[in-house]
Amino acid sequence: MKKTIWLAAAAATLLGSGVYAHDHGNAKGKDSAAHAQMHKAHQQRLGQILADPSRAEDAKRDKYRHPAETLEFFRVHPDHKIGEYAPGGEWVSRLLGRYVEGPGKLVGLYFNPAGFADPKRQEGIKAGAASYAADVAKVTGRPATDYSAFTLGDIPEGQKGTFDRILIMRMMHNINRWNIADSELKAMRELLKDDGLVGIEQHRAKADAPYSYTDGGKGYMREADVIKMMEINGFELVGKSEVNANPKDSADWPDGVWTLPPVLAKKDVDRAKYEAIGETDRMTLLFKKRL
Repeated sequence: MKKTIWLAAAAATLLGSGVYAHDHGNAKGKDSAAHAQMHKAHQQRLGQILADPSRAEDAKRDKYRHPAETLEFFRVHPDHKIGEYAPGGEWVSRLLGRYVEGPGKLVGLYFNPAGFADPKRQEGIKAGAASYAADVAKVTGRPATDYSAFTLGDIPEGQKGTFDRILIMRMMHNINRWNIADSELKAMRELLKDDGLVGIEQHRAKADAPYSYTDGGKGYMREADVIKMMEINGFELVGKSEVNANPKDSADWPDGVWTLPPVLAKKDVDRAKYEAIGETDRMTLLFKKRL
């Protein structure tokens, strides 16, 4: 695993020593041993899921997305209530749908339709939320009732303050360029428990890249801008990880992130070059609610 950079806020947890904790406190003695045993069981379960032959196609992207290391950094447990923000390509849905168990819940969190003027877009968002549970169930073979989804414009009664984790995977650039970041992040903050965490994976621009390239339209954002956006909306940075870094990505493509795999916007033009680079350089960040 690539080196993980921990901030002071993360030093109070046991994750850095390989032990999971449900909160931000320290476990001692028997509690520490129990957490270590639980953590090992979680790792084993995830390893079995990642190696399952049914993931053969999805597994081709694991070398770019590092699911085991990323979920560990986000401190995701199978018994957590996890919100998957803006489900799209379904790679994340298929993984988390297999991973949650017992009291754990996987919930698709869709854009607030009111943030878009196009009626067709609004209906598409609602349709995606309506079909999410059944779509995940088809992959896992479990009942659709094990999963749920809703839009951030129609949050069901009793959902606020109940989520352990919310994952925002390669989506910050879109909510920035669509001017819905503040409202969407506010809604997600309200869904989190007081000790809940938000994990973000996002295409990363160079630190000195101009705003004209990092406003979201090219898919890349500066890490400092993402952190500031989260701080403005009531979150504190817990830690950073370089697990999804890709130094081969120059992050200055005229066609943005879509130049590289998996999209390969230029199709066969310089295809071997872009495939050799791999998927984009990505920041991986963890935040907690500022109380």
